[in-house]
Amino acid sequence: MFDIPDYKKIRVIIDTDAACEADDPFAIVQALLSPKLIVKGIIAEHFVCEGSMEQSYREICTILDAMDMKVPVYKGQKGPMSQDKEISEAVNFIVDEAMKDEEKPLFVLCQGAITNVAMAIAKEPQIMERMTIIWIGTHGTAYGTPPFREFNAGNDIEAANLILKENTRLWLVPSYVYTTVNIGIAEIERRIAPCGKIGRHLFDNLVEYNNSEGAGWTQGESWSLGDSPAIALAINPGCGRFEMAPAPFVEDDTASKECPENRVIRIYKDVDSRYILEDLIAKLEMFSK
Repeated sequence: MFDIPDYKKIRVIIDTDAACEADDPFAIVQALLSPKLIVKGIIAEHFVCEGSMEQSYREICTILDAMDMKVPVYKGQKGPMSQDKEISEAVNFIVDEAMKDEEKPLFVLCQGAITNVAMAIAKEPQIMERMTIIWIGTHGTAYGTPPFREFNAGNDIEAANLILKENTRLWLVPSYVYTTVNIGIAEIERRIAPCGKIGRHLFDNLVEYNNSEGAGWTQGESWSLGDSPAIALAINPGCGRFEMAPAPFVEDDTASKECPENRVIRIYKDVDSRYILEDLIAKLEMFSK
């Protein structure tokens, strides 16, 4: 596996609802195989069902075991901010890592609800200026009636609006961008499944979910690896085009409300999906050899 100059490397924390649907594991693997990213820890995020954070934690451990890698894994909040007031080990980890006197910048790559990061900011506001958040979430600047309930923001709207309102360093990847990172299941079977134990897990895990009742909303034989832009943009911020615009407000139905008074953030308008997918597949092929 190739390496890059040390001065180009960055610290990252991956915040993931890894057991929800089947796209998170692909993003986690891409991060772990990217020499630019120094993965300081992976933290488990909750999603819609009871015990979901623990499910995410177990899936993270399964991925690391399949790759024979050791990375610190932390349990996050068990539910939205309004329901879980007890500070988790993941929240403490975010604060501790952000407050370190390190030259390499810190990026927090958020692939689900943003509860853990919001709780960390509520605990220690100083961390806002000590890290950059890349978040897969919200409908961005697509104002008006939402095309669907945006899952990540919808799992903790209070946390979403805290992140959007406060003076965070935020790169937002909204629904109309992350849904474009499409790959056929046939391509996953042909190119990813043969890549060792982790390739087989990625394929089997996706097929199992695709055939479940919970996947009734999918197209059938393709998938959107919608969490992968969080990793790809940390590796290469130029693999997508963005605008600088006021952060939106998330309504109860996850519609984006325009808030001209909010501070300006980076909102991605598109990403290069083939770059993202080919980078993942090439790294998996090299890793498995």
